[in-house]
Amino acid sequence: MTQVFLSRSASTLVLWTVVLWTIFSGCELGFFLMLSAVGLAGLWEYYKMLDHKGLPNFKMVGMICGAVLLIGSYHYYSTAGPSQSYDWEMISLLGFLFTVFTRQMFKGLRDVSPLPTMAFTLFGLMYVIWMFNFMNKIVYTVPRAEDGHVMGQFYVLYLIVVTKFSDMGAYLTGSVIGKHKMVPNISPKKTWEGFAGALAFSLLGSYGMYLLMHPHHLTRLTWTHATVLGLLLGFAAVVGDLAESILKRSTDTKDSGRFLPGIGGALDLIDSLLFTAPLLFFYLRVIIKVG
Repeated sequence: MTQVFLSRSASTLVLWTVVLWTIFSGCELGFFLMLSAVGLAGLWEYYKMLDHKGLPNFKMVGMICGAVLLIGSYHYYSTAGPSQSYDWEMISLLGFLFTVFTRQMFKGLRDVSPLPTMAFTLFGLMYVIWMFNFMNKIVYTVPRAEDGHVMGQFYVLYLIVVTKFSDMGAYLTGSVIGKHKMVPNISPKKTWEGFAGALAFSLLGSYGMYLLMHPHHLTRLTWTHATVLGLLLGFAAVVGDLAESILKRSTDTKDSGRFLPGIGGALDLIDSLLFTAPLLFFYLRVIIKVG
């Protein structure tokens, strides 16, 4: 258990350090390319999990649609900001539907297979790419500094720390004192003790980041926001982990891939962030009214 934990922690630390260093160095394009590579790798793994189970999908169509959404979203958010970018996102979602239906028309009808084929393809785009893209949106939801530099990277750092603290708390607490099964039909190793540990560690991470960011005026969070977000993001991280467990159990796979040692695939790396990133984005936009 110790070796697995250390390997997983080291791989996670190395990857996110590189990603965060890129955006903090001012290289917005590099940050976007790194996030896109991880997101598209996660989408590819999702489709390969379906293949492993023999479930139909249009993986190449899905990959192209995912890349188009990411590129267009980055262009509009980095140039026009969030307020003028929602039209592009709606166009992209409609484009997904048109493209997948058009692809199915050229494939023909075979019993009821067209419906699951289109459904599995579209679900991957929404579950992986659309949700993961909120990490890129968070960078631009905060107004730029007077010198033109982005400022949202501090919230990305906050997001990753709180999410990964939740994952770490669930793993450590569940491994050491976990006795009461949480959802054994989905993930036999998940326990209520681990869930409590996830919330406790996410709160700790949230408070720690607040103490680091607030004195330098890098955040509009208050102690109340730090508490609410710590609990919300901790809960969302657990849900995200369990969501991927449902996919794994449904496709008879242990890991989504072999992206990093000790972690597994790219989807294993970002499963919690798929749920915490949208939650933080809308909290910033609706509750704190950033932007």
